[in-house]
Amino acid sequence: MTHEDDRALSRALLDARRAGRRCALATVVATKGSTPRKVGARMVVDPEAGLVGTVGGGCGEAEVIQAAHRVLSTGRAERVRVDLTDDLLSWSPAVCGGIMDVFVEAVAADGRAGGSGGTAGGSAGRAGGRSRSGASGGRSRSIPTDGRG
Repeated sequence: MTHEDDRALSRALLDARRAGRRCALATVVATKGSTPRKVGARMVVDPEAGLVGTVGGGCGEAEVIQAAHRVLSTGRAERVRVDLTDDLLSWSPAVCGGIMDVFVEAVAADGRAGGSGGTAGGSAGRAGGRSRSGASGGRSRSIPTDGRG
């Protein structure tokens, strides 16, 4: 990520805070193999203002966006595994050959990480743990944030 990317993300979080909106922050926390983005790539998902930044685009990013909306609804952070290792003959442009783990957390309107305006500790260490499949290309699933994945 560049300095300008960081500034745009900070600006988006500040704008959401000033407007009293909750948003979600997605951060690539682990990669294995070839992936479109590396550890540290971030994206803000603001339901009213849209997206700022990217965690890779395509089907994998769409799964992360869906997870961000779940996180905003439940107040519980999720770690999403984006699997981009489909068969090379699948005709999918999402086949990079790697796997990314993306941590998705809510950012409260007061600037704190956490759930629906409560304490930040309410979301740490827990996730929905539901399996998910992408529409095409990469496969994604939410895994517990406590490492039981």
